[in-house]
Amino acid sequence: MKRQTQTLLYHLLPVVFWLLAAGGIVIWEVSNIQFTIFHYLPAVAALLSGMIIRHIRRHESSVEQCFWVGILMGIAACWMPSVVFLILPVWGYLIYKNLFGMRPFCATLIGLAVVAIWTAIGNYFSLFTLHFSLANNVCFWVPTAAILIAWLASTIVRQILRVR
Repeated sequence: MKRQTQTLLYHLLPVVFWLLAAGGIVIWEVSNIQFTIFHYLPAVAALLSGMIIRHIRRHESSVEQCFWVGILMGIAACWMPSVVFLILPVWGYLIYKNLFGMRPFCATLIGLAVVAIWTAIGNYFSLFTLHFSLANNVCFWVPTAAILIAWLASTIVRQILRVR
């Protein structure tokens, strides 16, 4: 592959992936009657978690980043409880990079526990109420999945087509 073609693909393919995700979300939103901005909060939290974990360098401690991932996933779990399972691929990525151990594991669980405690306190004092339903959970997964797939595809393409 020529360098010019490689550079062109390096810049254009991520744009295509993000436009496909945006188009899918727009089509879903048009057919969805009960749209709220809260549908995008779990997607943003999951995307931020992925970006935080992606930027950990080799031979660097991942404890702080795992704590932030735990907090972000805990906040996202307030609207979409099944998002906590996205921690498993994060741990898998850390195992792949040889950055996972007992301390990052505990940091992630502590981050989740902090959000759970504050959510319990908020519910106890009636500051807010959370209602969980399976139908609502599915509605939250559409933008989350579209955004995460677009981010993963663009990250992989940029890694493969990196000009050396």
